[in-house]
Amino acid sequence: MSVDWLSILDAQGNVDESLEPELDTETLEKFYRTMVLTRMYDDKALKLQRQGRMLTFGSSLGQEATAVGSAFAMKPDDWFFPAFREHGVQIARGIPLSLLYIYWMGSEDANLTLPPKNFPVAIPVSTQVLHAVGAAWAAKLKKQNIASVVYFGDGATSEGDFHEGMNFAGVFKTPTVFICQNNQYAISLPREKQTASKTLAQKALAYGFEGIQVDGNDILAVYSVTLAALEKARSGGGPTMIECFTYRMGSHTTSDDPTRYRQAAEVEEWKKKDPIKRLRIYLEKKGIWDQSREGAMIKEITDEVEKAVKEAESYKPVVENMFKYVYADMPLHLKEQMDELQGFISKRRGDESG
Repeated sequence: MSVDWLSILDAQGNVDESLEPELDTETLEKFYRTMVLTRMYDDKALKLQRQGRMLTFGSSLGQEATAVGSAFAMKPDDWFFPAFREHGVQIARGIPLSLLYIYWMGSEDANLTLPPKNFPVAIPVSTQVLHAVGAAWAAKLKKQNIASVVYFGDGATSEGDFHEGMNFAGVFKTPTVFICQNNQYAISLPREKQTASKTLAQKALAYGFEGIQVDGNDILAVYSVTLAALEKARSGGGPTMIECFTYRMGSHTTSDDPTRYRQAAEVEEWKKKDPIKRLRIYLEKKGIWDQSREGAMIKEITDEVEKAVKEAESYKPVVENMFKYVYADMPLHLKEQMDELQGFISKRRGDESG
């Protein structure tokens, strides 16, 4: 079995004009700015973690085209279910940077004010797939003209939740778009040891719906494929699985050392396929970008990121929230734990003031 492959914009910024989507200058500039903002947000997060100012973090370095391209294809009413490397989607969908930093600094309070239709980050591998299919099925039953989009890595395709979600979506033709960020490694496990399938996208065929593989470092291709999949989903055509063939430039998380399982030469080869660089060259060739605009944008984004960090670090978490939002009705054992913690905090504050 085989699936289609799509690439529109190559690593040198050359475009296949027969496949090039019709996008105005403003949209293309938004693509580029959001990708750069995602990378600069990411870089700052890594520095904060190394300085002990943030907890474990999973970088999205090199995967910005997959996230941003697919996000711009979505509508605000579409459900979004992330794993933990979808910073670009979150930023594109208007989630404030300060909330993202607050979350990775360890406070679930960040999830209390998420914009509608944006599901919280799923750290367990593949559990969000079931949630996405459930939301899509509910939308179909309610005859709502919306879709759900769920993101996961190549490692998630070995989990039972992935296969259960795919099977249900295929049987009930739910308006779900499955986006696999195939970044070649599930922590230290390379893609070729993850599955014997020639592609990950072809797994969709076994469940009765379309799978397609796309150049995940080509934002034009990712946008085009996701847009078509979403339109099909909303019109009753059922689900689609999109495998975005990309690469994780950095470590799996800040707790990982990728030098123990992959060669530096491999990383250098993928740097030549940098999604941001190729889009910038494309924009320059079209005459809508130059070094002057680049410098002004970098300064603007730097200020935006620093402001968000300042807001996040000045935020005081509400400790009770870690208990209040686990269940609709708090069980007794959690109530006892919350009371115990509140008592401890009150006593310590009293000791400090005394």
